[in-house]
Amino acid sequence: MPTNGLHQVLKIQFGLVNDTDRYLTAESFGFKVNASAPSLKRKQMWVLEPDPEQGTAVLFRSSHLGRYLSAEEDGRVGCGAGRPGPDCRFLVLPQPDGRWVLQSEPHGRFFGGTEDQLSCFATTISTAELWTVHLAIHPQAHLLSVSRRRYVHLCPQEDEMAADGDMPWGVEALLTLIFQSRRYCLKSSDSRYLRSDGRLVREPEAHACYTLEFKAGKLAFKDCDGRYLAPTGPAGTLKAGRNTRPSKDELFDLEESHPQVVLVAANHRYVSVRQGVNVSANQDEELDHETFLMQIDQDTKKCTFYSSTGGYWTLVTHGGIQATATQVSASTMFEVEWRGRRVALKASNGRYVCMKKNGQLAAISDFVGEDEEFILKLINRPILVLRGLDGFVCHRRGSNQLDTNRSVYDVFHLSFSDGAYQIRGAHGGRVGGGPRRRARVLSRLSDNCCELRVPPGGSEGLRGRVAGPSC
Repeated sequence: MPTNGLHQVLKIQFGLVNDTDRYLTAESFGFKVNASAPSLKRKQMWVLEPDPEQGTAVLFRSSHLGRYLSAEEDGRVGCGAGRPGPDCRFLVLPQPDGRWVLQSEPHGRFFGGTEDQLSCFATTISTAELWTVHLAIHPQAHLLSVSRRRYVHLCPQEDEMAADGDMPWGVEALLTLIFQSRRYCLKSSDSRYLRSDGRLVREPEAHACYTLEFKAGKLAFKDCDGRYLAPTGPAGTLKAGRNTRPSKDELFDLEESHPQVVLVAANHRYVSVRQGVNVSANQDEELDHETFLMQIDQDTKKCTFYSSTGGYWTLVTHGGIQATATQVSASTMFEVEWRGRRVALKASNGRYVCMKKNGQLAAISDFVGEDEEFILKLINRPILVLRGLDGFVCHRRGSNQLDTNRSVYDVFHLSFSDGAYQIRGAHGGRVGGGPRRRARVLSRLSDNCCELRVPPGGSEGLRGRVAGPSC
């Protein structure tokens, strides 16, 4: 786990969809490309890179092959370049409807076509040369204003979104990108959509849909009138300004959203750092000092807990737990053991974290009893997008069953009760089915999703426990 991995800018991967709704695909055999795939999988994912030798040109690297898209002078295209050469340079020309035209920088021709008849030889732009950008990253993230260096979050009192947060703390900092009709919507944690005039609405109307543009690895959101979202005024209210070209003020970074949790001890009080560096179960409400950012190491499955005061939980002398570490180390890693609807935490000394009589936490127990068990509550996923090893989880059309290998996703609602979770669909229906289906859907969900496991004998909807890499 990287020691500086709290706020990681997401590597933007995407698919390119042509006018017949087929994805640009990089094949292993002969390093050929085609536009035949109906959905977004590994072979259809691309990464946009700036050309180090040409300021305006960009490179398209296949996530599947690790090689670069190229176009020769006679229009032949392929994806066999291990290193970017002159033929790999393209210019991205955004169109009024948000789609892209890709122009070979050295040859001046346009890239397009259908099925396996792709070329870069067109001298004029037709519908065959238009490409829609479909992001392949997990859509739940934090949004950072490049110019203000502040995070966007929901401001319920002002009924707006604003870029004025020093840290992406709490549920209000969660944003979900919704892809529909070739455009994107920004959905707040309370399931409303951001309009370009700064208002929040319940339905994704035309003025709440944006096309994406990339500039120097950053994102810009263009509304249906050709204007770009930007933080405005002293409060940083997010809405479309007057600019019709993105400057630094209109650029954003997408950052990975890690799970944020609160823990309740056996004394029914919240674990907190409100009264200093000692981690203690001594508070009756859950605010920032009771919220901890949870990161899970992909290899060991151990986790760290980071506090709003700027320190990791760490094991100190005589087994005490303090939120003072500035770097990840062995002493900041904790093993999570699931015990029904409770969790136990084992520190690097091999002992369990317990609540002492004064409420302070210490790793001094060899066995798990009531004082070693905690309720762990995920607080920054009231709405949830699930992605497994093969793709996103989505309702099957015309059925109440779920698919786990889709390139599109459904947004679910997550509710919590006494250590258990229930997942509901957009219209309130519980996600369920037989135990085998529930286990298959939720046994391992990764890449910005939590791993949810169904408790033994659980039969009421999908009730699970948070135990995965991030959520």
